[in-house]
Amino acid sequence: MTHFVPRYPEPMKKHSWPLQMLLRPLKFIRSRNCAISTLSDRAYGMHLGELRLPGQNLLIANQPDLIKRILVDEADHFPKSQMMSNMLQLLLGDSIFVSNGEVWKRQRRMMDPAFEGVRVKVVFGLMMQASDALIERLDLIADGREAAIDIEMTHVTADIIFRTIFSKPLEANEALVIYEAFNRFQEAAFAHGMTKHIGLPDWLSTFNFRKARKAAAEIRAVLDPIISRRYEQWHRGDRTEHGDILQSLIEVTDPVTGTQFDLRELCEQVAMLFLAGHETSASALSWALYLLAMDGSVQERMHAETVAVLDDRPITFSDIRKLDITRNVFMETLRLFPPVAFLPRVAEKACPMRDKEVRAGSTVSISPWLMGRHRRYWQEPDAFDPDRFDRPETVEPQRHCYLPFSKGPRVCLGAAFAQQEAAIILAGLVRRYRFDPVPGFEPKPAARLTVRSTNGIRLRVTRRVNRAATVSSPE
Repeated sequence: MTHFVPRYPEPMKKHSWPLQMLLRPLKFIRSRNCAISTLSDRAYGMHLGELRLPGQNLLIANQPDLIKRILVDEADHFPKSQMMSNMLQLLLGDSIFVSNGEVWKRQRRMMDPAFEGVRVKVVFGLMMQASDALIERLDLIADGREAAIDIEMTHVTADIIFRTIFSKPLEANEALVIYEAFNRFQEAAFAHGMTKHIGLPDWLSTFNFRKARKAAAEIRAVLDPIISRRYEQWHRGDRTEHGDILQSLIEVTDPVTGTQFDLRELCEQVAMLFLAGHETSASALSWALYLLAMDGSVQERMHAETVAVLDDRPITFSDIRKLDITRNVFMETLRLFPPVAFLPRVAEKACPMRDKEVRAGSTVSISPWLMGRHRRYWQEPDAFDPDRFDRPETVEPQRHCYLPFSKGPRVCLGAAFAQQEAAIILAGLVRRYRFDPVPGFEPKPAARLTVRSTNGIRLRVTRRVNRAATVSSPE
């Protein structure tokens, strides 16, 4: 059977050593715009590779036992690289996503209780409300017209996390501000972070720094006023119960130090939760709908499954585990287009890895992008084949090479949240609409802070003949 193979940046050809040296500045320029654009064919089959950037060597560990060592067994000796802080500090400050050491441990102790109250069954109804609002918007154009799917997915995932954090929906104008601002932020912040990481003078990145700072300010202008108002109300003695993540973070006390989040810390942690809670899901859902549009047979099978399981009633919490094709489509999307393509770490001390001696301070990166397409571990690694997750030969690669949510102590806190959110949205959309490609349009994936299409994702949306209910009815 022939499977659809989505395009991605063509791997660079291997050249002679003198030509490689001459091309090194070009590779660096390309890497500032897209982290996967400078990868060679060999990178997709290697176990431990080395990229030589100006003033900096970057190792990429693509072997399961090395990944386990770095992310799980010796995670304390491989903290997050300063590269991530250079890219994200303007938006996220010193939040849990970029912090290390005792700062990170304190933050994790305080964040865990907040997520205990956001169990997937508890937030199911909020997800359904946002999904219903998405369907109401799409119904207005579902006559075969084009839709900017990436914008719609950003809106619905941001709406879900907004309701979960703040107990209120996200308005359309706010969603558009965030979508446009984050696109500008990640392009500029990624380039700025790469420039700073290899030690080039700051003035070379002045334009990107200012562009990223302006975009970050636009995003924070949507979030910070809500946080500040609630924080001040609470500390004035107005203890109105909201039952959301923000209230949990305002109230939480670190059991070790006895401290609470101050307003700056609170704004940074919420900005991190908002970004991680919607941008990564928006990326994955956009690619999932594109892949389904390009493989009509999988889309029709998924539609048949949703009709068989749900008929024309609203989806319920217990339905999620019955949507096998929907689950596999999302898993396969995360394999091909993991929202975060690289997980950079830094070696705190010198250590051997395979045939190399890794120097202290070296950047050692794990790549969900490369591991998901690794030639040694996956059959037809570049093909869209959701059924692979039902075949025995995929059990070992899934266990050791599939890491869209990372692994170890810094595994994504919101993995179950994202998987439930994806099932609700994808099942609801495919049951109600048919998605078709726009003739002549092809998305251009780029890996910056997240893996997005630089020219968006546009699809034709058509309402199906069968009528499906949209009113939420959580169990």
